[in-house]
Amino acid sequence: MDWTAAQERLRGPVFAPIAPAIARLDPGRWPTHEDLTALAAGVVTFRGIPIRFVPPRTQRDEGRPYYERHIAQSGEVETRPANWHDLFNALAWIAFPKAKAAINAQHEAMLAEGGEEEARRRSPARDALTLFDEGGVAVASSSPEMLRLINDFEWKALFWERREELARKVRFVAFGHSLFEKALEPFEGVVAKTVFLPVSDFFSMLSPQSQVEEVDSLLAAHFAQRSRFTSPKAMAPLPAFGVPGWHPGTAFESYYDCTDHFRKKRGQEKGSDPFSP
Repeated sequence: MDWTAAQERLRGPVFAPIAPAIARLDPGRWPTHEDLTALAAGVVTFRGIPIRFVPPRTQRDEGRPYYERHIAQSGEVETRPANWHDLFNALAWIAFPKAKAAINAQHEAMLAEGGEEEARRRSPARDALTLFDEGGVAVASSSPEMLRLINDFEWKALFWERREELARKVRFVAFGHSLFEKALEPFEGVVAKTVFLPVSDFFSMLSPQSQVEEVDSLLAAHFAQRSRFTSPKAMAPLPAFGVPGWHPGTAFESYYDCTDHFRKKRGQEKGSDPFSP
């Protein structure tokens, strides 16, 4: 999809965290590396190095360190031009600078500890980091009961039957750049990994931008402790496009009756469940 043609879709609720950055870009052409770097003014790595968006490496750059280590050491984020996946990664850096820096810091540390073996084959903890970075959703909630419904795969109760309560007590904040890419043309079957962020009732009274900033800080604190992301199984799965407003189908009750997408937890029905930890 072309950048100009996508402008209407980019105003959808799933894109809310990156909307302020998008609003500062020229809607008539693809953002350049210079455009994105200018938007990232003040965004730094965990070492305090300014983030810059640069073209991908070439054969002449074969000696350049592994992708995540290169970011940590130089602040350069390789970004393919006119590429949605990489553009959304850049916008995520701008919207969630603390969390992205924390994730990068853990990648750097694990690669330093594990050497070539870790670079060739991600450990479960680094796999968890990658999956959230690509397709994660932060779930900020003042209600343990709402979080229980996610853990128990009670999707229709969560998204439809208790929708008003959900709107008051839960904020789903898209984080993963691959998830943003899929949201341009959302389809059933996309499963996100979640990080639960307990918040007070005051959270819902904050402005949307302040909510994103708070989520950024909470995610950074979460990923600063490896005990919180030992493997992908530590993150509850979520049918991402069941979140009200993230897919046209969420306006209809029947949408949530599709058990191929909104699956029950293992033990609630016959057969295995690939989404169960």
